[in-house]
Parts: sequence; C-alpha cells; structure tokens
Amino acid sequence: MGSKVLTKDAQRFMVDCLRAAGAASKPAQQQAELLIQADRVGHPSHGMNRLELYVNDIQTGACEPNNEPKILKETEATAWVDSCNVLGATSSHFCMDLAISKACKAGVGWVSAKGCNHNGILGFWAQKAAKAGMIGLAFTNTSPVSAPTRSKKAALGTNPLSVVAPGAQNELFYLDMATTAVAYGKIEMQRRKGEPLHPGWAQGTDGKETIDAEEAAKARCLMPLGGGELTSGYKGYGLGAMVELFCGILSGARYGHHVRVWTLTGPSGKANLGHCFAAINPNSFAPGFQDRVADIMHHWRSLEPTDPCLRVMCPGDKERKNEQEAECTGTVSYTPSQIKTSAALAKKLNVTPMQVTADCGTN
Repeated sequence: MGSKVLTKDAQRFMVDCLRAAGAASKPAQQQAELLIQADRVGHPSHGMNRLELYVNDIQTGACEPNNEPKILKETEATAWVDSCNVLGATSSHFCMDLAISKACKAGVGWVSAKGCNHNGILGFWAQKAAKAGMIGLAFTNTSPVSAPTRSKKAALGTNPLSVVAPGAQNELFYLDMATTAVAYGKIEMQRRKGEPLHPGWAQGTDGKETIDAEEAAKARCLMPLGGGELTSGYKGYGLGAMVELFCGILSGARYGHHVRVWTLTGPSGKANLGHCFAAINPNSFAPGFQDRVADIMHHWRSLEPTDPCLRVMCPGDKERKNEQEAECTGTVSYTPSQIKTSAALAKKLNVTPMQVTADCGTN
C-alpha cells in the first residue's frame, strides 16, 4: 500500500530539506521542482527517492549548490560548460537555456558540460526546449552500473537519453529512457516494496541474470536495454556507449569506469558527471513539422491493438496520463518505506515532515 501526500506539501518538504542542508532558495526550489515532476509523471525512482542522496552530497561537500555554472568555450551553435559542481537542476537549466538561445539564432544549439551532478528525469530538460517550440535532446552519464554484453562487471552507467518534440493539437512526442533495461532506481523501488525484479533487468554477483532485488542491489550490475546477447542486448550497450561519447568523453568529465559510486554510506567525492543538451529549431527545416508530429502520433494510436483492452500508445502517453491524474487530485503517492525515510530525514534536518492525507492502492 502507498500513501497520498499533497503535491504542494511534498514539494515544500523537499525545498526545506535542501535548504536545511545548505542550498540557497533558488537552487533548492529548482531541484524540488524537478523531483516532484518525476513523482507526478510516474517516475518515482527519480523523485523523492533521490532526495536523501542530494542532501548527503551537499552536507559532505560532494555538491556545492550555491556556485554558478560558467561557459568555457563557445561558437554560434555550441558551448562547453563547467557546471562547477552545482545541483543538477541549476546546471541543466543553464545549459538548456543556452542551447535554446543558440538554436534560435543558428538553427541548432549543442551544449556539453562537465562538473555536473545528477539531473533527474531527462525528459524534464528536453521538454524545456519543446516548450520553446524546439526539438529537445538531453543525455547524461551516470555511475557504472551496467554490464557491457558478455561482461560480468559494470563499466557504463544507465546513460539515459531523452527526445521531446512539440506537435500540433497539443500533442507532445516525449521519449525518456535509460539505455539499460531499467534505471537503477527501479531496483531500489522493488527493494522498498519487497517485490522481485522482472526478468532481463539485472545480473547477480555471479554474472547471471537474477530477479532477486537484494542480490541485484549487491551486484550493482544492470543488464543493457534488450537484456542478454540472444535478445539483442548489445544494442542497448551500444546506445549507452554513444551517450558516454556525448557526455563524459566530449565534455572532459569523468566517464564510464572513472565515475564515482553514488552512496549514502559516506562521502562519495565529487561526481563530475558529463551532461549534454541540444535544441533543434524545426523552423530551420521543412515547414509543417508540428502537423506531421501530430499526424504520426494519431496514426499510431489508431492502430488495431494486439490486446483489445490495451490500446496502442505513443511515447509520453503514460507520463501525460499520470501527470493529469496528479493534477486532478493535487496529490502524489509514496510507499510506506518512503514515508518512513522522509520522516527520519525531516527529524534529522529539523524540518516539518510531510503530512499523509490518505492511504491509496499499491504504488
């Protein structure tokens, strides 16, 4: 079972925690906005679930939330940024705003950043460009938790990517995905719920596939998108490697096996992750872009489904449905363990805890 909390109270709580840890008001607000949006659209692994890690990073000095990102090098269409170890939301707003500005002038803006921290759901950043009428792209590397095909050990992160594009008639193409079978937070959420993993998600310490969430957490070795070699997992491995080229390697940040392990057990050290953001102005290409986006999405949904009870969906349909439900109720849902962890964090930081409004179904 889970519990409902008013969205505004959950966001208030996250701001209070980040400020108590040492962040100024603006970066705390920006980071909390990012986290609450993950919970609203149905990606709880990247919402409240991440708050304690951010607080720990600030308190141990691994993150310096009140610094300012700076441009190291730029052309009309590109920029290289040092995020100066700020919170992920601070640097990501800075970089995507820069990419959008360049795309308005040059048709495309491409920004690569070093010195970064975890920046939550990438769709948030790609959608920022889409709101400006652009095609938005966002990439990040992460701590090594993914095993290259045929490897027993992890050597790449979940290395997610996102592409978001606006369409006519209020349509939105919204793709946000890890290049592993799942994000590592999914393992954490299964542990919190005491439930097994789905097949193809993770390897155990012996290098073989496991559905035991505790064993998977111990091994910290996810399978690439596609799973094993026989089910084309090498394609997910290749996509993860591509993201690493755009992020850690292009920006001069840490990459692959050099990225630190993110932990609550003590100081993790500075992350120095690599981020990459791009904005493409459709007006620089063939006219009618948004109409074609809407047309193809409408066609996909009109296709006859294999199961008459489950209609064909477009990228982003699930997120939009979840967001509409959250908007309608004004609440977000958390598992009992998340409520317990949040209450302990509130006590530790001496902030007002969240108030549970009601119990709800399984989260």
